[in-house]
Formats: sequence, structure tokens, C-alpha cells
Amino acid sequence: MTHRKQHGTMRLTVAQAVVTYLSRQFSVADGERHRLIPAALGIFGHGNVAGLGQALDQLSDELPFVQGRNEQALVHVATAYAKASKRHSTLAVTASIGPGALNMVTGAGLATVNRLPVLLLPGDTYATRGQGPVLQQLQHPVEADTSVNDAFRPVSRFFDRITRPEQLLTALPAAMRALTDLDTGAVVVSLPQDVQSHAYDFPAEFFAERDWPIRRPAPDVDEVAVVARMLAEAERPLVIAGGGVVYSGATEELEELAEAAGLPVAETFAGKGAVQRRAWWQLGGIGLEGTPAVNTLAREADFVLTIGSRLTDFATASQSLFQHPDVRFASINVNVHDVGRLGATGIVADAKRALAALTDAVRRDGTTTSPQWQEKTRALDEEWRGRRAAALDPDTPFDRAPLPAGADSIPDTDAHLTQGQLIGLLQEHARSGDTIIAAAGGPPGDLQKVWDATEGRFAHLEFGFSCMGYELPAAIGVRFAKPDPSKRVLSLLGDGTFLMAPTELVTAAQEKLPITVVIPENHGYQVIHRLQMMRSGREFGNEFRYRDAGLEIGSPEGGSGKAARLEGDYLQVDLVKTAEGLGARALRATTADEVRSALAETRDHDGPVVLVVPVIPHVDLPGAGVWWDVAPAEVSEQEAVAQLRAEYEEGLASQRWYG
Repeated sequence: MTHRKQHGTMRLTVAQAVVTYLSRQFSVADGERHRLIPAALGIFGHGNVAGLGQALDQLSDELPFVQGRNEQALVHVATAYAKASKRHSTLAVTASIGPGALNMVTGAGLATVNRLPVLLLPGDTYATRGQGPVLQQLQHPVEADTSVNDAFRPVSRFFDRITRPEQLLTALPAAMRALTDLDTGAVVVSLPQDVQSHAYDFPAEFFAERDWPIRRPAPDVDEVAVVARMLAEAERPLVIAGGGVVYSGATEELEELAEAAGLPVAETFAGKGAVQRRAWWQLGGIGLEGTPAVNTLAREADFVLTIGSRLTDFATASQSLFQHPDVRFASINVNVHDVGRLGATGIVADAKRALAALTDAVRRDGTTTSPQWQEKTRALDEEWRGRRAAALDPDTPFDRAPLPAGADSIPDTDAHLTQGQLIGLLQEHARSGDTIIAAAGGPPGDLQKVWDATEGRFAHLEFGFSCMGYELPAAIGVRFAKPDPSKRVLSLLGDGTFLMAPTELVTAAQEKLPITVVIPENHGYQVIHRLQMMRSGREFGNEFRYRDAGLEIGSPEGGSGKAARLEGDYLQVDLVKTAEGLGARALRATTADEVRSALAETRDHDGPVVLVVPVIPHVDLPGAGVWWDVAPAEVSEQEAVAQLRAEYEEGLASQRWYG
């Protein structure tokens, strides 16, 4: 150790002080103490290697370092770790200045949108300014103190730039408060390249171990009483469970409320798995990718209680889902802004404590739903479960979606299964304690609709930001948080997402992490292709196809037809070889039996596994039966668009303002 302790001080560089401080911070929740920042991830460049790089090297026993391949992906690793840890811990991520730092902005946005803590330590340009513009420095014409790191400000819960060493004395505690706050997100401490290496005599007590409580705000008794009365007055109530139920550990309290009052419970993406018991009132997903059974109940509900959710347009079908003329809303949320969504009557409190109080009130009042509402719930859910089973069964015939305009046939592939049937095989393989991850494209919507996340089959769905590229690094983060190799960590991601960001397979191989990546190969961005067909009636630029004629960009002929469309055969891309080249054990399986065999034989593999399964394009799970506000062109020369615009405007009539 190169620092010295003298007269109650410790002489450290700024970077050494940051690393030392982080290694001694703890979160405390429900009597359990966790390292708040147990490790750091990063990629070094000239903006952080001599400062933070030196400190992490010197103090590697106190704060282990994980080397990555892409800065955005490393933020996703940290965010997924935080989600799997129920926001009790997260990881730090460092990057160099300029593009390295900016690569982390997308990850910061994802963390903040999803209310998940992550600590980012980007390098920044020189504070002393004696060097002239340095490599990768942004020179703003009228804001001389601006650097690219200012891009973090709108996507962060806390931002600070350290231009003097002693600023750490207030900046770092503020950062820890933001990480352990219930309204958390990305926390950014920007570290100029030169300041990282500056030394200072820090007070020794600054580096003492410190506990940061994660609070459980108690509900106001009057707010509970009002919501209990609304529930007692309701004839057709519905509960929507969001991510707050999961983070609060309020599953048992939610189940007790549902059982006591006979309340049907739906789940958002973040709330998937909030109910772990199999019961008649456990219904699954709501909204655009929910089940038709849930959405039918939602249309008829006269009272909706939301717990720990901010109700995005996917959950509310762009505020068209709840159609009862006198529907009322109530909400439990720790965030005073989120609690009032849809004009809800709010209980501003921790979900676990608020649900316990509400259940006591329900039992005291003898509140329960009518036999008719319970029977309707059972009947709708039973009918849906039959349709679900058929859609997931690899032996059941399926219906293909209409062909794109102008197409005579779908090119032959070696696919035997639909994506739904593949999910059915994954469900068949899943055990208690396993985690399935999805984030963008078709997989999260399909899992929201059909995955059984009860009895410990965890579903980790990131759909607040719907960020392509989250899924694979998220598996690394979940595996760090759940190291038991007997519990499988599996990411389901399309071939489009895999081709966008496969490189963290190298990190998984380097760390010998047992993660599994399953790729349903459907030759393109097919979920957007589906939306495109619904809003313009033509396929354009979403499937992975060859261009039959050469592309001439900037030719004098201009609009002479030289720019041929992407309408050839499907691209031939060997995803198995790609994955093998990045260090994974890779397999291709085409039939149901081959998928079963591949899953079984790789379950205990001690490194990354990639399973590529060709699936038949344009075959979707049964629809959710709701509307979504995505507007076709109001003016177009294409005939199909005018009809689709008219249908869209009919849908607009179902959109409501809930005050």
C-alpha cells in the first residue's frame, strides 16, 4: 500500500480513495447486510488507466475487477446484477473519456428508467486544462466546461464531476444515498483524467465501514382505509403487480391479499413472477403482450389496484384497456410521482408493508369478490390455458401470418419449430431456481404472455427500456448474483440482437461463467416486421435478406431504380461458428427432441453455452386482443396504408383520459 496514515489522515490519490471507499460500503435491508459495491467492471483507456486502473490494480483484493468488451454491455451486467440482488447491491463500471464514456449512456438510461442502481465512473478530460484539447475532448463553442459526460445528466439519478480531491468527501456519500434510495437509477461520478491521480490527505474516518439502510416507508393509515373502502365497494376488482412487489419481497403479502379477498392478479413485465403460488387468481401478463383472459377482465374491471408499477403504455394498451365507464384506480408505490398514474388514489409506502396493512383491513371488513366475478376469472383463464398449451406444444399444428405484400412464398429454411414451441420446450426444461432473461424483440413479449414464472422459475424481463443487447450481459450479471451452477441462467434473444452485441460471450468464457444463450433464428427483426405489416402492410428493411442487385449510392442516375430493395434470399450467417469463435460451447438444434437433448447435455457445462434453434418466421402466439397507439402514415401513395390509417383512427376512439 503506497498511502500513509498520519495525524488522522490517509494520503491517497483520488482514484485510490474512490476504490477504498467503495470497498467499505454496505447496504442493510431487513437485518441483512450486503456489500453495496462488491466489484468493478471496465475497459481501460488513456482517460482512466493511470488513475483508476492503478488503484484497482493496487486494491484488487478489496474490489475485484472484471474486464469487458463493450462499455454499454458492462453497465447492463451491473444493472442485471442489481435487479437479481433486489436492488441491495450493484457493481461499479469504469470507462475512458470520449467514446468509452458515451458507450455507457444507453446503459445508464436503462438503469434509470427501470429504477435500478448502477454506479458509473467515466473518465473525463483534464481539469487543469494545461494540455490544450486532449484526445477525444469535446470543444463546446460557448460552454467551456462541457464534456461528453454531460450527456449523462438527463439519464441519471445523480451526477457529479470531481475537479478537486476534497469534493469526494461529499460526492461519494451522496452517490451512495442515491444508490440505496427507493427512487434509484444510474449514479455517475465523472473523474477527470488528471484529477484521478492527484493525492490528498483524506480524513481516515472517511474510509470506515458504513451501512446504508434501504428503507421501508410505512403506509399512512388513512390512505389504507380509503383504498380498503374502494376495494369493498368494487364489484369487479383487478390487481396489477409491478416490479415493486418483487424488489420489496412482497410476494407473500400479495398472495395473502389475493386469497383473502378473492382478487384476480395480473403482472407487468417487471412484475412477472410477483405471484409464486399457482392459484385461480394468478393470471399472468397484462396489456399489449398479456393474455386475452387478463385483458378481458381489465376491460370490465370497475376498480384497479396497481402495486409497484408506473403503468407504461404496454400495460394500459396506450390507455385504451380499461373500458368500464366508472372504473376507479388505486396505487401502492414508494414514488410519489408514479403513485398517481391514471388519477389513482395512492398509498405512498413500501409494497410489503402496505399490502400487509391492506390485507388486515380486508379481513377486518370481510371484503371479498362475488362468486360471479371469480367464476368468470376461472373460466377465462381456463380457456386461455388451453390455447396456451396448444401454442407451446411442438406437435400441434400452427397458423402462419399473412405473407408480406408482393411475396409468393417464404424461403425454405431448416426450421421445424415456432418460437412459441421453442419456449414450450424451455418451459418443460425449467426447474425451480432457474432464471430466464429477455429484453427486446419478440422474446420478452412471448415470455410475458406464456411463461410460467411460479414456483421459483424466475423471469427477468427488461422492458422498461426494451434495450437490444441487454440480454447476454444480463446473464453474466444474474450469474454473478446467483453463483449456484445447479440453477440455470438462460437468455432468450433473437438473431438480430445476438448479431448486434455478442462479444460479452468472451467475458463469460474468461470468467468461466455457466450461462446459456438460446437464439431463435428467425432471420430478422421479426417483431418489428409484424408491427410494420400491421401499420403499413409491406415488409421493408426488417428481414435479413440479400440485395439482389448492386447498391449504387450517390450515382448520377438518382432515382433510376439502381437502389434495389433487400428482397433476395435470407442471409446465410453461421451463428454457431460465431459463438464458438467467441469462446462458447455452441450447438444447433432443429427438432423438439434435438432441443431437449441439447438442453439436457449442456445444463452442467462450466462455461457459456449458445443454442441456436431455427424457428419458422411469421408465426406468432395468439394475440392479446388490445390496441396500441402506433400511427400509420396519415398521407401515403400506398393503398394499404389508407385502410390501416382508418382502422387506427377507429382505435383512437377507445383511448381514454383517466382523471
